[in-house]
Amino acid sequence: MNKKPRFDGLKVTIMGLGLNGGGLASAAYFARRGAQVTATDLRSAEVLAPSIQALEGLNVRFVLGRHDESDFSQADLVVKNPAVRPNNPYLALAKRVETDLSLFLREVDNPLLAVTGSKGKSTVATALHAIWTAVDPRTRLGGNIAVSPLSFVDEMEQGAPVVLELSSWQLADLRGLDVLHPKVAVVTNLLWDHMNVYSNQEAYARDKAVILEGQSPQDWALLNVDQSWGTWFAGHARARVAVFSAQGRPNRQQFPGVTPQAEFWLDADQRGWGALDGPTVELLPQVLKVPGSVFRTNCLAAAAAAFLAGCEVPAIRSALADFRGVPHRMENFRRWNGVDFFDDTAATIPEAAVASFLGFKSPVRWIAGGTDKNVDLAPFEGLSNPPAQLVLLGGSATERLLPLLKAKGWSWDGPFTTMSQAVDAVLEKARPGDVVLLSPGAASFELFKNEFDRGRQFQEAVTEKTSGGIRP
Repeated sequence: MNKKPRFDGLKVTIMGLGLNGGGLASAAYFARRGAQVTATDLRSAEVLAPSIQALEGLNVRFVLGRHDESDFSQADLVVKNPAVRPNNPYLALAKRVETDLSLFLREVDNPLLAVTGSKGKSTVATALHAIWTAVDPRTRLGGNIAVSPLSFVDEMEQGAPVVLELSSWQLADLRGLDVLHPKVAVVTNLLWDHMNVYSNQEAYARDKAVILEGQSPQDWALLNVDQSWGTWFAGHARARVAVFSAQGRPNRQQFPGVTPQAEFWLDADQRGWGALDGPTVELLPQVLKVPGSVFRTNCLAAAAAAFLAGCEVPAIRSALADFRGVPHRMENFRRWNGVDFFDDTAATIPEAAVASFLGFKSPVRWIAGGTDKNVDLAPFEGLSNPPAQLVLLGGSATERLLPLLKAKGWSWDGPFTTMSQAVDAVLEKARPGDVVLLSPGAASFELFKNEFDRGRQFQEAVTEKTSGGIRP
């Protein structure tokens, strides 16, 4: 069994209690093991009420609406939220800084499968978890998918697989700690994202590449060959390299200085194949639950990772045939009067939103726009045909998008300042056979708490306004 360390009397400060699991799980983890825990957050007790209630009965002191220097300088250990930048002045006061991931990885030595990338990582990680759960029900999923691995560390059994979805912030916090050793590491892609924080894409890529730094020559690095960054990551790999492509079988010779030892691909008919040492095998079922080539590519990456980790092909195909995707990622959550509604709120950059839009053959009523992250609007500019209806949410990214839309001669409804207004605009025009797609291509913070709040408001508005099947 994995060791369960005690922390009796240790003074621990949780920086960023939050609402999405990491701070909450860290506070509970230390409090249950005897530490003196202080949870501090700049947000109010009212906003953080769900997390505070979840910690009821545990010895946790709350400092909310502010940070006090003494909570950092006098702590034996500070656990930081990934959103807290490393140069934060309060962290400079700490004797030791950890994260929920570093604590988890120090405690367990279970087989690890890790996934990162700009987009697709949640779907790939969740699909990979679904495949392995069918083989070993003890398999756990955590990380950036809003499930802290500290929330299940006490339940881990020796040898049980763990799938981790990892953001660039989480990986940056793990750099140099020598705690992340994935048997298979997947990099789905590297797109123009977070450029409001990073100085350039290579700085962003260097944080992503931390997923590769602790691998051994016996492990696998699974990389996307459809973009030049795949070659860059291959040059940083310490493990065996495998590649995948949505554009046909990759050429093993195209990587300077690196020869991939396995390849996986979608053919012209969107069938998914793999080749390692034996004959070519078909890894994907012909029919998946979610439409579009993006979803098939993500399922291919998950299938490839499972195959490299030793999963049998029939188990991979069976699990993916039943896989319904991830909430808020092309989630087909409702059908009403012949109209299908898809929540793709996690598409926070133009590349992801455009790819989702292009995945449909039916007329699309597209809700887009929001907050700017210094994104590249070229994917919108490259669209030749407009959707059946474009409905815009207000925000700084939308303001940048409007001149481009005018130049293209497109029309739109909005921009709207509430999701209810946007849904009303869509329902007024929707007809049987249409698809209603929330795929913003932008961040959410001007109108919503986060992208998941945006997705929840979309689903709630649609459900409320279509109840009973009667048009508003």
